[in-house]
Amino acid sequence: MPTNRDIYKYYLKRGNKILHAGITNDLQRREYEHQQKYGNKVHIKQVGNRTTREAGFQWEAEQRENGKPVGS
Repeated sequence: MPTNRDIYKYYLKRGNKILHAGITNDLQRREYEHQQKYGNKVHIKQVGNRTTREAGFQWEAEQRENGKPVGS
């Protein structure tokens, strides 16, 4: 049975600085939500290819272990 690879991994950036690492199923919507919180100077940079939700959660945990800010 195939798995749904409908989750994007991303970094939220202001210039070259990573503010946040996260996952979403809609990059444009998520970027808009972050811009409401952080202002229009932030943008999303997709990381890798689409993945499964489980693999996305694992990637977030790895980012947290590497000291990147993860969460809402």
